[in-house]
Amino acid sequence: MLGIAAAVLFVTAFLINAAEITTNDVFSSVNLMLLGLALLALHVAGIGTGRPSRRR
Repeated sequence: MLGIAAAVLFVTAFLINAAEITTNDVFSSVNLMLLGLALLALHVAGIGTGRPSRRR
């Protein structure tokens, strides 16, 4: 789920950058890409998978 959210943020940042849309500092393309990168890192780390880890 976090991977999908990261992909959506990356596409949104790309569209803002490609269309040269002016936004405020909070929703700039760089900030959206950094948020996407953080979500992707959490996804790769296994956080938010919804499955409990098996321990023996």
